[in-house]
Amino acid sequence: MAKVKSKLEYIWLDGYKPTQSLRSKTKIEENFSGKLEDLSNWSFDGSSTEQAKGGSSDCLLKPVFVCPDPQRKNGYLVMCEVLNADGTPHPTNGRAQIEDDDNDFWFGFEQEYFLYDLSTNMPLGFPAGGYPKPQGPYYCSVGAQNAYGREIIEEHLDVCLDAGLNVEGINAEVAAGQWEFQIFAKGAKRAGDEIWVARYLLERIGEKYGVYVNYHCKPLGDLDWNGSGMHANFSNTLLRTAGSKEVFDKVCEAFRPVVKEHIEVYGAHNELRLTGKHETASIHDFSYGVSDRGASIRIPVLVPAKGWSGYLEDRRPNSAADPYKVAARIIKTVKPVQR
Repeated sequence: MAKVKSKLEYIWLDGYKPTQSLRSKTKIEENFSGKLEDLSNWSFDGSSTEQAKGGSSDCLLKPVFVCPDPQRKNGYLVMCEVLNADGTPHPTNGRAQIEDDDNDFWFGFEQEYFLYDLSTNMPLGFPAGGYPKPQGPYYCSVGAQNAYGREIIEEHLDVCLDAGLNVEGINAEVAAGQWEFQIFAKGAKRAGDEIWVARYLLERIGEKYGVYVNYHCKPLGDLDWNGSGMHANFSNTLLRTAGSKEVFDKVCEAFRPVVKEHIEVYGAHNELRLTGKHETASIHDFSYGVSDRGASIRIPVLVPAKGWSGYLEDRRPNSAADPYKVAARIIKTVKPVQR
């Protein structure tokens, strides 16, 4: 049997604050089966990623998700958790915080982002030294005068689907150069894994176009342009089978006393985005309502239409948030709620 050498791209999150970044390195392995259980742990220099001191620098990479790498011959993408040298979860390991071993929680993340031109350091579609026409024509737009970077987002969609990621859609967003993709998974850990791998693929595609992905939630500051979110749609058996408005009210009210704890993991600089404008609730308030995109939590209009069973959308997580930490916090709030 001829030996086939596979390129295994081990991907992890570093220790940078306030926002972690993606890191990766390639391991060559012969006759890899493509199965997660056949992947071994690896190590890296944590002193170069803000995750260890130089005198004791080894951190471990524990594979938790694998899929084909459509951009490389015999390639695989391997999402990893970071462990300390003794095998315990590293403090930067948000995935280890998720209490969803039975995969009862389903998550759908709406990942918004801006594509920035390296040469101008401005979003695609922004002329040098100025601004395009105001918001309005860009959302779900078509045409070269309104949609910027389509070749990038179409390529990204194709490679995500080829990798087997459960992308459920894409669209141009409200600002010029702003886009969104949506990923859904049954199981909070799986949803986080797929969002991070999709982010990784988008970053790598941008390299060849001279474009980088800006996940800052309000990259254009106080100007009258929308920020970027990562709305978290979620459900568990309780919500999916609720059958009453009272259950949804109980779940939403469970969020009220822990607003601070949620905001702490919903992405850096969220105070710039959650202003009560541009389809956001104020960071200082908590609210929920049916079909209300200005609320902290939106109850989709189909929920009452289907007899008060379904899911909720927390609109507060921003585009740079760690989906692992967002899911972990939502589960901690919702799981204790009973009928």
